[in-house]
Amino acid sequence: MEGSFFSSHFLPALLIFLSFTSYVNLSSAARPAADKASTEFIRTSCGTTTYPRLCYTSLSAHASVIQTSPKLLADTALAVTLSTARSTSSLMSKMVQSHGLKPREVAAMHDCVEELSDSVDQLRRAMGEMTQIKGSNFGLMMDDIQTWVSAALTDEDTCTDGFAGNAMNGNLKTTVRARVVNIAHMTSNALGLINSYASLHN
Repeated sequence: MEGSFFSSHFLPALLIFLSFTSYVNLSSAARPAADKASTEFIRTSCGTTTYPRLCYTSLSAHASVIQTSPKLLADTALAVTLSTARSTSSLMSKMVQSHGLKPREVAAMHDCVEELSDSVDQLRRAMGEMTQIKGSNFGLMMDDIQTWVSAALTDEDTCTDGFAGNAMNGNLKTTVRARVVNIAHMTSNALGLINSYASLHN
């Protein structure tokens, strides 16, 4: 009787426990494998961009979101670029109010803030369109997205042009240029990833 009770109650429970632990172990093993596949996908995709190292470092932290999807990769590249452009634009607006700037520096800063504001707007529009993109209108919507991101890149380049020459404050020029060039490089990479995604549908 005792043996029968043991067999009918303990063994099934033991089998359930072993099955559960096996599932947990397999799931735990699968997660790093999936993460590795995602980061390798990002690394390979970034290899086709103009600034591959920046591309990888700015996107690899989002591997769990991107997985191995060209669409999610392009979406994330746009989102990260937009976030960086917004924070830099906000910082530039505060820098304009700094005391001790020369009139030419103030003018260049104002122009740069305006260009960055336009860039943020273009990237925001592109981001919004990416979330709405559909098969039937894919080509037309993608044309708009590529146009807006290209325009954002032009705005960023125009900002740095205002700080050309030797008449500008060295520290100011170095700080502004480094930040805006970083955004321009991120925008260029995002455009490259968008183009790659678009080419899959041609």
